[in-house]
Order: sequence, then C-alpha cells, then structure tokens
Amino acid sequence: MEVCTAYFDPEYENLDDKIFGPRVSVDNESCEKCTVVKVDSINKQDLLLKVVQVLTDMDLFITKSYISSDARWFMDVFHVKDKLGNKVTDGKVIRYVQQAIGERRERQNSEEAEYCNDDESGIESSSERTAIEMIGVNRPGLFSEISAALAEQRCNVIEAHAWSHNACLACIACISDESTSTCIEDPQRLSAIEDHLSNILGPSFGGDDSGRSARTCFLGCDNWTSHAERRLHQLMLANQDFDGPQGPLNMSSWTMNVDNCEEGRRIVVSVDRCKEKGYTMVNVECLDRPKLMFDTVCTLTDMQYVVFHANITSHGPFAHQEYFIRRKDGSLLHTELEIQRVSKCLEAAIERRVCEGIRLELDLQNSVRVLPYVTQTLREHGLTVAQADIAAHGEKTKNVFFIQDISGKEIDMGTVEYMKKELEPLSIQVENAMLPQKFNSMDTDRFSFSLVSLLRTQLERFSHNFISI
Repeated sequence: MEVCTAYFDPEYENLDDKIFGPRVSVDNESCEKCTVVKVDSINKQDLLLKVVQVLTDMDLFITKSYISSDARWFMDVFHVKDKLGNKVTDGKVIRYVQQAIGERRERQNSEEAEYCNDDESGIESSSERTAIEMIGVNRPGLFSEISAALAEQRCNVIEAHAWSHNACLACIACISDESTSTCIEDPQRLSAIEDHLSNILGPSFGGDDSGRSARTCFLGCDNWTSHAERRLHQLMLANQDFDGPQGPLNMSSWTMNVDNCEEGRRIVVSVDRCKEKGYTMVNVECLDRPKLMFDTVCTLTDMQYVVFHANITSHGPFAHQEYFIRRKDGSLLHTELEIQRVSKCLEAAIERRVCEGIRLELDLQNSVRVLPYVTQTLREHGLTVAQADIAAHGEKTKNVFFIQDISGKEIDMGTVEYMKKELEPLSIQVENAMLPQKFNSMDTDRFSFSLVSLLRTQLERFSHNFISI
C-alpha cells in the first residue's frame, strides 16, 4: 500500500517575509540637510535594533527618528547624515543599507561580502580568527597586562575593542597564531590562554560568588561577525556595571558650559507609567553624539523590552529620546525597583562610550611584541588605557587609545610629550578627548603641544556645537 503525504513548501514559513518583508527607501529630496531613510515591514523581533545597527555600522549619524510598530506592522523614519555632517550620497553605502535591511537575503550576503572585501581594514576573514571575550574588575594597567599575556601566549591581536566603566573593564579581542596567522583551534592551548587571562582579570566584585566573576569566552571563528560593540554592552550589563563602584569619570553628574546651552545639563533618564496608553514611557536627555540611539536601543532590547513607539530629536548639542515600551510578554513595568534598574542601565549605556583624558592614535607594525611595548610604556609614565580600538590594516595596525592618569588627575602634557619621544619613530597623533564629537570630521584636527594648540583645546571645551575650521 502506497502512503502519500501532503507536500509542504519549505519556503512557507518565510512567506510573510517575502510578501511583507522590509521595504527600504532612501530619499535625498524631501529634506534639505538630511537623508531620509524609511523602513516599512511586517514587525519582527529585534527589527528596530537591526535597522539602527546597520545605520551605525555605516557611520551614519541619526539626527531625528520616528518609530511605530503597533499591531503587526513596523514603520520607521530616520533622518541621517554621514560622518562629515552631509547627506548620504555614496551609492555603495545606500545600496548596502537597502540590502542589509531589505528582504532579498540571497543578495544581502553577496553585498556584505563585497563591501567587506573593499574595506581598507585588511582584516582577515572570520574563518581565520579566534575571538576572546574578557570582563573583570578594572585597575590601572590592566589592559597592558592583557596585551602582555596574549603576547606571552604567542597570540597576534588582529582586532580588539575595550571599554571601562564604573571599575569594570570589558574587552573583545580577535587573535590569530603568531607563526601561522591562522585561527587557534588547539583545545589545550585555548584552555591555557583562558586560564592565564582569567588569573589576570582577577576575582569578582566584592570577592563573592554572585556570578559577577571575571571570565573569558572563546567564540567559534564564524561568531566574530556579531557586533562587537553590542557584545561589550551585553558583557557590561551582565556584569552589572551600572551598580559597580564609580571610576574617576562619573558622567551622570558631569556638567559643562556651552554657548547657548543650559549650564549643568547632564544625563537625565525618567521612567513613567502610562496605563491609559498601555505603555511604559522612557525619556532620555543628554549630550548628543554618534551611536547614541544604538546604545539605548541595544540596552532596552538586551533587557528584554520591546519598543513600540519612539521619537528621537536633536536640539543643538543635546538629544531627546522618548520610548514607549513593554516587556516581551506585553506587560508594563510595575515595581519601583524595575523602574530604577531601567534608568540605571540606560545611564550606564550612555556613559560607557564616553571618556575624558587624551586620545592617542598610533600606526604600529602588525607584530605580537609591539602592542605590549606601547601599553607598558604608557603604564611606566603613570597612564592607563580607559578605552581601546585596534584594527589591522594590512601589515599595519591602527591603535586608538583613550588614556587617563592613574591617579585620576589631569594628564600632564609634558609627560605625554616625553612619552612620544620615547616611542619614536612610531607615528603618534594626540587629541584632547573631552567628549565624542557630533561628527567624526571634528576629530580630524590633531593637537600639538604649542601655546596656540593648548589655547585652541580650551576653546573647544566650550564650543562642541561648532564644527572646527
């Protein structure tokens, strides 16, 4: 007897995506100063974060946004500018945004591969790399110890990102074998590296067993494609840096004087219950900067909240963000403890990327021994790395360090000048890293240590809302 079964099309589950998948339009006509990106789609989990992450990956600055995702439909409007503060006119960037968000998945992969291959970073493909995640209690010189430990284990750092906040340090490093420049796969060697780094990172906060211990995590080579900055947020959030002891820089109480700005403005997060509307309303006010919306949306998503509506605006140097959220199960925030936690976590998410001190940019030879030498030199001069971004560019590695004085005092420029001479002939560029500028083009002016440059530095403290000439 022949038994027949009903045919089931394997593409049926993706039918909604094919019919109602994301439709992306990029409009340079309707707004005089910005490019307008519109996204219409059937609503899917974490779609808002995906869209914001794509725009962020292309270094697009979101000046205004309207979000609506009630019922089953998702409608977003983003006003964006490029890193120079102009409309987005690069056809390649526009195509990437449309394909990365859009519905044609088969073309998305080829488009992403094409864009990555044309990138100037020269970073090896993900199949040739091993990623390490580290988090622990921060202390002066910890990043220097980590880089030295990796060198001792014959690991070449291809790419790395490190943040420090409230006595907590998180780092994601992409490494390869020193001799073969390939992925490290030997389990015994991986275990030895992990044990060595775990000893350096030290015990948990308070030395208890609360689950906030320092840890390292080796990812499969293909997992490195996940967004490094989101992982840093997740590591910090899991380690509860929002409740940790405060470091020398506490941005929630930081004040500034800016022409035409309200004196004493700071990060303000308020959470209100809107029972009549069926949402919890979250308001965020702070200094505007690149990637601000990514940081807040990423945190809300990782805390298992869904954004149904949002209104993002910029007023001069300040930003105002308004989110209407619910839990993933559809319920509202009820307890005062949960409301306070949301407020603290959003403040922490905004603070993590902000750093005072000095910004150093170094072009180094892609060698295992160079990075430990540079970080050790900084440490010997009483300086510590608060943030780091490292990426390989062929045979060279671009290193951006945000450094602070170990004692928490203002850095002596004479010390920095002496350190520069000691590191010669390395190419070093120095900036005063007060706050992230509104557009990266403001970061192009390099500071020398003349009287004119020092005066200019002081003036820029009070004029962050003006583009440098």
